[in-house]
Amino acid sequence: MSASSDNCLPLGVKKIACIGAGYVGGPTMAIIAYYCHDIEVFIYDVNQRRIDQWNSEKLPIYEPGLDEIVFERRDKNLFFTTDYDKAILDADVIFFSVNTPTKHYGIGKGRAADLKYLELCARQLRDKVKSGRKIIVEKSTVPIRTSIALKKILESTNDVQFDILSNPEFLAEGTAIKDLKQPDRVLIGGENIQAILTLSSIYERWVPKERILSTNLWSSELSKLVANCMLAQRISSVNAISALCEKTGADIQQVSYAVGMDTRIGSKFLQASVGFGGSCFQKDILNLVYLAEHYHLPEVAEYFYNIVKINNYQRERFAKKVIHKLFNTVSNKKIAVLGFAFKKDTADTRESSSIYICKSLLEERANLHIYDPKVPEEQIMDDLKRIMNGCYDGDFSAHLHQSPESEMVTSQVTASLDPYSAINDAHAVLILTEWDEFKTYDYKKIFESMKKPAYIFDGRNLLDKEELEKIGFDVYQIGKVENSPADW
Repeated sequence: MSASSDNCLPLGVKKIACIGAGYVGGPTMAIIAYYCHDIEVFIYDVNQRRIDQWNSEKLPIYEPGLDEIVFERRDKNLFFTTDYDKAILDADVIFFSVNTPTKHYGIGKGRAADLKYLELCARQLRDKVKSGRKIIVEKSTVPIRTSIALKKILESTNDVQFDILSNPEFLAEGTAIKDLKQPDRVLIGGENIQAILTLSSIYERWVPKERILSTNLWSSELSKLVANCMLAQRISSVNAISALCEKTGADIQQVSYAVGMDTRIGSKFLQASVGFGGSCFQKDILNLVYLAEHYHLPEVAEYFYNIVKINNYQRERFAKKVIHKLFNTVSNKKIAVLGFAFKKDTADTRESSSIYICKSLLEERANLHIYDPKVPEEQIMDDLKRIMNGCYDGDFSAHLHQSPESEMVTSQVTASLDPYSAINDAHAVLILTEWDEFKTYDYKKIFESMKKPAYIFDGRNLLDKEELEKIGFDVYQIGKVENSPADW
């Protein structure tokens, strides 16, 4: 780092660009444009359909508060485009916010992060930019020391000064706008102090300076992986205890509340459920597992991998409970599934527990009627076809749409537009996403419309179990004693 006074002042920023118009890039850039009216913010993506959606009245992602911000700043200082040169070449700061999924091929398959899209970004930028200085910001979640590879590629053929910064996102879908407006912290890792101060000066427009942390590159890159691992660890821990509660007569909600009152532990992420989902937790845990294996730390790798194992166990346990209580068969039985997104207030289905539970039930030949207030039919059918064909994490060839597994999905799955029609004449209702609206339904009406005995499997502990049982339902909730256990 240079200690000269000139290099201790932030650079002036007139234009920011972001490569990748997804769940991170879109909202993050919208917030920057919202607070920095004097800075032009361009979001570039190769996907014309996605860019068209960002420029329409129906945005490609659902996030509370996002529409208002995008509509206010779009075409003023916020722009969405597929024109690379227009978006990128004269930008002072360039965010890389592309997908880094788990590899489904080759070395590290099923564990390592696939960095091919990030490398393509670096190579394209290197070939296009011939002079000047660019601050490159890693917004994608990446393995530790990825910045070395980026710098090697960017500086391989020209004299441009590229300053690499790590600025991981810590957003929770459903509260992303709130998280961006009022972050717990903004983390900036880098080697060049002027580049760090420049990015910090942008965030300081709305974030208190004491919440902006600077570290070295490696600490920043690793911090994101560790944060997600520790959050997921809490969920798997409470889910493991929920299984013990069901055997011993303890109540998981009472246990979680008592434990969470300890200020050293706190109450967040201690809600038992059918398991965590989303694009980050499992991917980042597996990435950390791969890193531990790579550095010959098998005990560390096994420790973190057990977080994923418990998550899978919880999903399987729930599906088996449904099958067992329905007299050990769900074949040709109508089962209503409420919720397909991985959590409420988002339309994101990536790694949703609902997908895996539906797979288990489809394999038992159940007829599923699925309702989610935000997830479209196309997404539901595509996710289930992918997982039934064994390629949920990898390539899904067009011909697989005609496979026996895909035909099973087409014939046995109905995506309903109305929850009451999804539930009508069903043997059971499964609550797999904690949408608030599910608490407002007329369950007396629902009970009357269902086959008897009428079952509710509440995978989010969302409903009032006692009130439902008064109506006549047989109710199963995670981590609670069953009043009517299946003893067959």
